[in-house]
Amino acid sequence: MLDTLLPSEESERRKGVHHYKHAFRGFSAMLTEEEAATLSGHDEVVSVFEDPMLQLHTTRSWDFLDSLSGVYSSFPIYNSFHGSSDIIIGVVDTGIWPESPSFSDKGFGEIPLKWKGICMEGPDFNKSNCNRKLIGARYYKSTGATSARDSNGHGTHTASTAAGAHVDGASDRGLARGTAKGGQPGCRVAAYKTCTADGCPGSAMLKAMDDAVHDGVDIISISIGLSAAFTSDYLSDPIAIGAFHAELKGIMVIASAGNDGPNASTVTNVAPWLFTVAASNIDRDFQSSVILGSGKVIRGTGIHFSNATRPKAYSLVYARNAAAASKPVEDARTCLPGSLDPKKVSGKVIVCVMPRDAVTTKQIIKVVVEDAGARGLILVNQKEKIRASDFGRFPFSEVDMTDGYKILKYILHTKRATVIILPTVEVKPTKPAPVVALFSSRGPASLTENILKPDVMAPGVSILAALPPPKTAKPSTPEFGLRSGTSMSCPHVSGAAAFVKAHRPSWTPSMIKSALMTTAITHDNMRRLVTNTSGLTSTPHETGAGEISPQRAINPGLVFETTTQDYLQFLCYYGYSQKTISKTLTKATKFSCPKKTSKDLISNINYPSISIGGLRRGQRKMIERSVRNVGPERNVTYVAHIEAPEGLVVKVAPKRLVFEENVDKVSFKVWFYGEKSASKRYHHGSLEWSDGYHSVRSFFSVNIN
Repeated sequence: MLDTLLPSEESERRKGVHHYKHAFRGFSAMLTEEEAATLSGHDEVVSVFEDPMLQLHTTRSWDFLDSLSGVYSSFPIYNSFHGSSDIIIGVVDTGIWPESPSFSDKGFGEIPLKWKGICMEGPDFNKSNCNRKLIGARYYKSTGATSARDSNGHGTHTASTAAGAHVDGASDRGLARGTAKGGQPGCRVAAYKTCTADGCPGSAMLKAMDDAVHDGVDIISISIGLSAAFTSDYLSDPIAIGAFHAELKGIMVIASAGNDGPNASTVTNVAPWLFTVAASNIDRDFQSSVILGSGKVIRGTGIHFSNATRPKAYSLVYARNAAAASKPVEDARTCLPGSLDPKKVSGKVIVCVMPRDAVTTKQIIKVVVEDAGARGLILVNQKEKIRASDFGRFPFSEVDMTDGYKILKYILHTKRATVIILPTVEVKPTKPAPVVALFSSRGPASLTENILKPDVMAPGVSILAALPPPKTAKPSTPEFGLRSGTSMSCPHVSGAAAFVKAHRPSWTPSMIKSALMTTAITHDNMRRLVTNTSGLTSTPHETGAGEISPQRAINPGLVFETTTQDYLQFLCYYGYSQKTISKTLTKATKFSCPKKTSKDLISNINYPSISIGGLRRGQRKMIERSVRNVGPERNVTYVAHIEAPEGLVVKVAPKRLVFEENVDKVSFKVWFYGEKSASKRYHHGSLEWSDGYHSVRSFFSVNIN
C-alpha cells in the first residue's frame, strides 16, 4: 500500500516504521498530511491517525486483599505455583531489570510450549538475561530504545507487582520491610519496552500488543494511557485497537484508569473489552511527625530519609512571613516559584500551605523551598486526605488544616519558634482502608456514558515492588521502592486475573472479568461502605464494582459473558458503519450490524455492570442481561435483591433465576424509571443475585435528566 502511495525514491519511508500482522493488519509510517488523507480514502483502510504519545500512569497489598476477602483458602492469592506456571503475563511498559531477584526462575520448569516469543539482545541485555521466569523481552527502536533494560523503574515495578517471585527482607530504604511478592509468583513474564523518558508512542504500543498476541501471552498488562481529554475516538486509540484484536484472540487486556482524579469524566482506557482499574490505598501509612519547641507532637505524613543519626531542631518560619520583595504574601504563603526571600528562609524549616490549584504540586513546592535554602518543609494540606509523598533526603511532613492551625498558632505566639522533623516510621494497620485514591481518575467515561467505568479498584498507593538498583551497585543488587498511581493498581488486577485463570483455565477473559467485578468488596476494614478522600461514600464512578477479591472470584456462582458479538454490536451502536467494522475482522467472521442502532442501545450489551447515560424524568427504560451458572451446583435458584436510590424505581423480572442440569444460562430484564421528582444527576445502586451462598452483585449508574 505504501509502495503505491509514496515515490520510488523514498525507499526508507516506503519500508514503514512498524508492520502489524498477527492480531490485525496495519502499519505505521512517516506521512505528510496530504498522504495521510489520501490513504484514509482507501477501501481497505479502517482509520488513519497521528501517532499519539501516551503517558505512564504512575507487598503488603496482597496480604491486605486477602484479609479483606474474609474467605479462607488453602491457596492464598500469592501461593507459589498452583496451576499458574503455564500462564504468561505480557507487561507493556518501560522494560525490565532482569537481574532483580523478583524475576528469579528458581523452582520453575520448562518454558511452556505455546511460547513463540524472543529475548531481544542489546548493548546491555543478553539472551542469558531471560530465564524460565522472564521468558521474553522485546524493545522497539522507533522509541529510541537500544535494549529492553529498564532505566526508569516503572516496568520493573509493575511486572514484579503482577508476578514477582517471593523476596524476603524487601524494603524501601528500611521502610515497609517484609516479603515482596507478586499476585501470581508462579506466572511467567514477558516484557515489551515501548516507553522511554519521552513517553510511549502509540505506534510502538500497537506493535507490542501485536507481538504479544503472536508470542502466546495470556494476559496483557498496560499501566499507560491517553488523557481522556485527548481521546476522541476508539479507532484512533492504539490501546483500544490493540486490545480489541487481543480480545478476539482470547487474550485479556488490563489497563490503568489514569491519574487525573478527582475530577469527573477523567477515566481513560474505557473500551468495554478493556478491564479498567482505579486505585485505592491499603491499611498502611508512613508517619513523619514533628516536635514543636513547646514539646507538642504533631503526627504528620510523609516519606523522607535523613543521613542524620539524631534529628536536629531548626528555626521555624511561616512562608507568608518570608515573602520576597514586591511579591504577594499569598504567593509566598503557598510557596509559589519566585515568591520566597532566601534570606528569610535559609537554614530554617518552612511552613507552606498547599495551594488549591492542581498546577503547583508538592514536588514543585519542594524544589522552591530547597532552592531558597530551607532545611525542611511542613506542608499544610487544605483540600484532601493526605497521602504519603516521597521527598527523598529532604525532611518533610504533611499535616491537615487542624494541625496546621496549631503549628501556625505556635509560630504566632512564640518569639523563637523551633521544630524537629522526626524520621519516617511505618504505621499499620491503618483505618479506614481501602479509600479511593485522590489521583484515581473518575467516571463517567467521556466517550460513552452507557458503559460504567472504571471496572474495579485495586491497591495503588505506596506500593512496594522491585526497581533497578543504583548505577553504582551490582546489577543483581536487590532494590525495592514505594510508588503510587493507577499504574500500580493495574498489575494487581493482572496478577488477580492470572490467579483466577490458574484455578479456572477454561474461562474466557470476560468470564474472569465478570468474576472479579461481581465479587468485589464494597466495605472497608471498619465494615463501612468504601469512602473517597473527602470522607464521602464512594460511587461506582470512583470504585467501579469495588475492591478486587481474588479469593472470592474463583467461585463467583454466576458470570456475565460479554461476547465478540456484544463488542461488535457496541461498535455499531456507537456509530461505526458496517463497512468500517467489517474491515477490522477476518473474512471468516460473519457479522451484520442490527437494523436499529443508537448509542442508547450500548447499555444493552451483556456487561457485568449497567450504565444509562440519559433517562428523562417520567421515562421507563428496559435493560436485558444474561448470566451463566459456573457454580458447583447445577440445580440452583438465585433470588434478586435491589438497592435503589431515592428518585429511581428499579424492577427486575424474573425475580428468581432457576438453573437446572440442562439449563446453565438464563436471561433477565431490569426496568429503570426516573421519578418526576428525581434530582437531575447520576443515581447509583445495585442488583444482587443470591443462592444463599454466592452473592453476584451488579452495580448500576443512571443519569436522570
